[in-house]
Amino acid sequence: MFLFRRRAFLRMNIHGLHNNFCSAHSPLLPVQLPSRINDGFCRESHLWYVLPEEVKSESLLNRYSELLSPSEKDNVLGMRGEELKKRALLARALVRTTISRYTNHRVDPRSLKFKKNNHGKPEVEWQIADDWQPPPLHFNISHTSSLIACGVTVDSPIGIDVEDKQRKLKNHILAFARRYFSSHEVEHLTSISDIEIQRQQFIKLWTLKEAYVKALGKGFSSAPFKTFTIRVRDAAKRGLHLSGDIDSEISEISVESLGPVNLTTNWQFALLELAGSHYAAICMEKHKAVGEKGNAPMKLTVRRTIPFVEDECVTGTDAVLPIGGLNC
Repeated sequence: MFLFRRRAFLRMNIHGLHNNFCSAHSPLLPVQLPSRINDGFCRESHLWYVLPEEVKSESLLNRYSELLSPSEKDNVLGMRGEELKKRALLARALVRTTISRYTNHRVDPRSLKFKKNNHGKPEVEWQIADDWQPPPLHFNISHTSSLIACGVTVDSPIGIDVEDKQRKLKNHILAFARRYFSSHEVEHLTSISDIEIQRQQFIKLWTLKEAYVKALGKGFSSAPFKTFTIRVRDAAKRGLHLSGDIDSEISEISVESLGPVNLTTNWQFALLELAGSHYAAICMEKHKAVGEKGNAPMKLTVRRTIPFVEDECVTGTDAVLPIGGLNC
């Protein structure tokens, strides 16, 4: 079992590590940037995920710990319980290794620096060099106890959320929904008589709403769940296009601002079942040529990873299933 020990971190000499991390026996393979746009105004997002139960090697976890900044290490050590520490470590390692892949070996994952916007959303603080222009990447991360995911886009803010399909709710579903959801969303949930289906629909809605708030990057206090509603309309082959040979009818998902809070609605969504165990929602800004009322598909590439060990593109497999949302 892997244990975090402060003295182990103190022994690390990060400054003495060489920059050519790709020369190691298990390199991080570089990947192409998500496509900005094509003739159909189709933007692309990438989704990377790791399953904590698949990462059991103590030496690998120690290698991940070497990637973290001193403050990140302190945050990990501050977690209570070894499983929480492990997930926090994996989350930071996933972010760093994922972003590094898009720099074509120019940036070591150890050297990445991060900052937060005025509302606390993390961003990359690129170190500008005369002979290299950093990519205009946006990223967002979400995790549960059994899955950690990182979404990446170019030239577009992104928000993602993952929720366990078996997530148990302490509160009565409708009572909880009336407290946080819009009247349209509550009405939809109320119309569902089957308790299990109602619970699944609630989780899907929550996942979409959280992804939207995270994409806005203003914090939950600036965009309470009650100030907007998620609408899902049946639409064949609209809203999400999965890279690869897959032909699925899915629903068009949109957001509508409510009340005195004026939230932008020029966003597009993807909702999918991930790894057979989770719902995942992705929200990214539409291309300006589409406009707030227009619709364009989202191109999505999904990869399962254990950084430095293996990467697998799972788009078009049973691990990534587009779903129809709420059938409103």
